[in-house]
Amino acid sequence: MSAITLESLVYQIDGTAYESRLVFDANISSPRPGLVMAPNWMGITEGAERIAQAVASQGYVVLLADLYGQGVRPSSPGEAVAAMTPLKSDRALLRKRMKQALEQLKAQKSASVDTANLAAFGFCFGGACALDLARAGAELKAAVSFHGTLDAPDPADAKRITGSVLVLHGEADPLVPREQIPAFIDEMNAAGVDWQLVSYGGAYHSFTDPEANNPGKQVYNKKVADRAFQAMHNLLAEVFQPQL
Repeated sequence: MSAITLESLVYQIDGTAYESRLVFDANISSPRPGLVMAPNWMGITEGAERIAQAVASQGYVVLLADLYGQGVRPSSPGEAVAAMTPLKSDRALLRKRMKQALEQLKAQKSASVDTANLAAFGFCFGGACALDLARAGAELKAAVSFHGTLDAPDPADAKRITGSVLVLHGEADPLVPREQIPAFIDEMNAAGVDWQLVSYGGAYHSFTDPEANNPGKQVYNKKVADRAFQAMHNLLAEVFQPQL
């Protein structure tokens, strides 16, 4: 029987405190693959913690990354935009915070992480964060984006990607500009990346979020969400073989 544990992990970046969540099965003592999870624009929420716990139950150590700072927990879309915009505007800063989250996952002592088997995944804004961590040259076996934007500050950065890339996209998503799709494909092909892009017909933005109910824009779709999570787990099982 699993004993999924959620702990706060506080650390400093340039003198500012960040409080991420470490999620793992306390009944497993052997080293497990480690995953950095980048949440959507609302940051660390109960919903994000539930996702992290569900993924950790599959045998992973998950670090749910705090990208905004300790105590910065948006409670409205306006607050989320205010917290997210500085990172969207400064991708070097975004990558720095993602890299630090990865380093904290590797260095923490509460759960045993197989540091040779690491990956990142994220949702909406967090999907872009996961891809940017890979573009920054982090030693990841995989990077997975759920309904995230795909633009790259410098497409040449894709040459630094070390693992596989999986993009899980809602075909009807109006918040991911359509021109980003062919640009992403060109970026990945030019860099010789092992990539997949799954486009789910009829799916809108935030299709994994049970609270998403903004018709024509952000809509939860359980069937698509289940398919997308299964696609991620299939890829992780492949890239971490035979560790799981």
